[in-house]
Amino acid sequence: MPDSAMWTNASQEAGPVLPVVPEDLHDIRRVVLFGPPGSGKTTAAEALGRRLGLPVLRLAPRPQDAQVRCAGLLELALALPASPAARELTARLDEAVGRPGSPGGAGSALRLRRQTAAVLREAPPMTLVVDNAQWLDPASTAVLGWALRLTPDLPVIAAERTWRPGAAGHWCGEGTRAVRIPPLAAPQVAALLSPYRLAPREVTRIHTHSGGNPALALALADASRPLPDPGGESEPALPPTARRLVGEWLDEVPARVQELLTLAALDDRPDLELLGRLAGPAAESLLTQAEAAGLLDIGRADRSIRFTASAIGTELVTRLPGHARRLLHARLAEASRDSVRRDRHTALAADGADPQAARRAARAAVRARQRGDHALAAELSLLAAQRTPHDDGELLTERALTAVRDAAHYGDLPRGRAAARLVLGHDSTPAQRVDALVALIDASGQHLHSADELFASALHAAAGRPDLTAQILIRQSLWANVNEGDPHRACALAGRASALAESVGDTTAAVMALTMQARLQRVLGHPGAETTLQRALSLPRTAPLPVNATPQHLAARHALFDEHPDDARTALLPLLVEAERTGDAEATVDILRSLAEAELRAGRCARALHHAHRAQALTEGTALSPAPACYTSALVEGTARRTDLALVHARRGVDTARQEDNKIFLSRNLFALGHLLLATGRLKEALETLEEVRALEEHQQVRDPSVLRWHPELAEALVALGHLDQAQRLLDDTRRTATDLGRHAVLPPLERTQALLDAARGEYDTAARRLSEAADHLRRLPLERGRTLLALSHTERRGRRRASARAAAQSAADLFTAHQAHPWAEIAARTLSRLEAVPPGRPHPPLPHLRRTALRRTRRRRSE
Repeated sequence: MPDSAMWTNASQEAGPVLPVVPEDLHDIRRVVLFGPPGSGKTTAAEALGRRLGLPVLRLAPRPQDAQVRCAGLLELALALPASPAARELTARLDEAVGRPGSPGGAGSALRLRRQTAAVLREAPPMTLVVDNAQWLDPASTAVLGWALRLTPDLPVIAAERTWRPGAAGHWCGEGTRAVRIPPLAAPQVAALLSPYRLAPREVTRIHTHSGGNPALALALADASRPLPDPGGESEPALPPTARRLVGEWLDEVPARVQELLTLAALDDRPDLELLGRLAGPAAESLLTQAEAAGLLDIGRADRSIRFTASAIGTELVTRLPGHARRLLHARLAEASRDSVRRDRHTALAADGADPQAARRAARAAVRARQRGDHALAAELSLLAAQRTPHDDGELLTERALTAVRDAAHYGDLPRGRAAARLVLGHDSTPAQRVDALVALIDASGQHLHSADELFASALHAAAGRPDLTAQILIRQSLWANVNEGDPHRACALAGRASALAESVGDTTAAVMALTMQARLQRVLGHPGAETTLQRALSLPRTAPLPVNATPQHLAARHALFDEHPDDARTALLPLLVEAERTGDAEATVDILRSLAEAELRAGRCARALHHAHRAQALTEGTALSPAPACYTSALVEGTARRTDLALVHARRGVDTARQEDNKIFLSRNLFALGHLLLATGRLKEALETLEEVRALEEHQQVRDPSVLRWHPELAEALVALGHLDQAQRLLDDTRRTATDLGRHAVLPPLERTQALLDAARGEYDTAARRLSEAADHLRRLPLERGRTLLALSHTERRGRRRASARAAAQSAADLFTAHQAHPWAEIAARTLSRLEAVPPGRPHPPLPHLRRTALRRTRRRRSE
């Protein structure tokens, strides 16, 4: 059997989640689909059977059939259309079963083989699908295997519940292709669970818990309650259906393997060395069995291991009584060579309040923080607070506040809530209560529920303290802008916060408030935005701020808006170092996203992809909202790599932002989606999407056209669909606003769309001149220049100037190829292909040839 393949489904966009049949299977007649229970083998077999276009004959043996001789052959005979051969096979089976020792006898077995082969040969064209093939009885397997060798043209699809196909030849016959059904990716799980309308954070947790197994994901979503927050010391139990499914997986391995897996589940980052010290020489064999059963991934470069679905570890820990769990943590503490993790296990081995365990956990949290392991720091800080005796209220409150801050840095909302409850449940000062509530608000991000009550509680605790009130007003300003879509109110709240902070000399809070105020003033087109930002930059800070809330980050964003990507990059790189040093996950994601945008604008697509991938990975690994990272990934992927992946990100971002009621990133993800639809020629969908962006931006009173560049995209869609007067009004209004605000960087893309409008009116000379001038103004922005040259090529072609059209298209292709903007390079290559002067009967040059030509031309130009 050839090496197993893996199916991929990166382009799932909408609708039901179905496995995508590999394109290279169209000439393969025999396929074995394999994977664990619930992985989607049956659905995949049905999809492949439909694609083959033949009637499907489906066998589906059950567990009890595996012990009944020839049960599979009888099911085959009864499922076939009535024919003499089928009736004879049925009679032969009845006869064979009635004889002592049959059908194991040689004569009977030969007759069954001959008759089965005859039945398959005489059957009408069909595809044989055997679902649950692991329960096909051995006698039927032997007969079918022999008969299928004599009918090599019969398509056969077997779905088999196994993690790895057997090494020996499969009964399907020679040349059988084994295909592993892969786990669903995060966007696919989101699509699968869309009918449940779960919060994006819940979908992310279900994806992690299920490891992408569809049946387990549905079992978790079907639970009567969402997955509880792991604010305590262990994960809560899985719902009953999920426990049964995971139990089936665990039953594949013996008790000794399960014991070692339980130890792995109790460690936060188990590795081969630790488990080797615990299990001795048998460890390698035990782990190999677990890997073969699909429970573990042990082939990681850092020699760490992880469960293929975190629900496996949850189930193993849930089965342990409390005293047994504490004893295993004590064993792990003795075996651990890492002092931080040793202290973690020591704290978890303690029973209730334990001053010594609390001290060790607090010290370990400091060391984890210093070495950048902020997820572990959040867990250890909360453990330290939970192990602190309640009669030492001051120390408990201090440790709980540290735990809230650590949780906020890592975006760990469950632990943030648990730590905040400890502060609010004890006697604490107003400053401590406000500190806890503000940190909880920061940790909550877009997952903040009952915001009005939380803000009211914080303001009540801060009564009479202008410095504390300023901190709360800053968060209210952010909430008003993002979730209420009211930048005017948000700007007023930020102004009140800055005045209060400055009145008591709290320059750190004043800087944060002024930065927020400047951000909103820019959005609203207020002339004082830069003055406010400069004031924020000039004030000293006595305490650190989240890096993404600093005026330096806002200044970098403004440089991006004004098309100075290199200046933005220079400002952002040291901010990235600082964000990573402090372990602030949300700030790190924001800086990475800004860097990705800067690199993309400058034409450095590979670097943009690197930053976008990092932002996406960090988002997936924390409780952060995926909407911001999805927006950036959609823009970067759509320009630099694959449009289908970009559409997946954009749609996921739109869905997430709608569920979270995040107005800012709903606009942005819709803009990315509309841009991608326009680039791929889906004009009506693009127009509908971009019109929604316009409605949202107008509702939010966004005046500055440099912040989100939807205007030329919408105008282009209007032009393409013949709405010329509407496009002209939009272009005139946007141009007037940009000129009034001094946003001259907005004008060249508007000129490109105006030229398309001119060409649509038949004014080709005017359009070509306008496009040439716009291209000259875009020399520092190579990808925008390439788009403009592509538009020039189309315009020249419509004006019947093919030589000029080819020259412009070639220049665009050279730019896109040089800057690794692969989707745009494909578009330029297709444009060139249409423009090539081809003699009658001679085929157009293929796209790869045109791309290679463009690449050679680019290298030659660089060498000169």
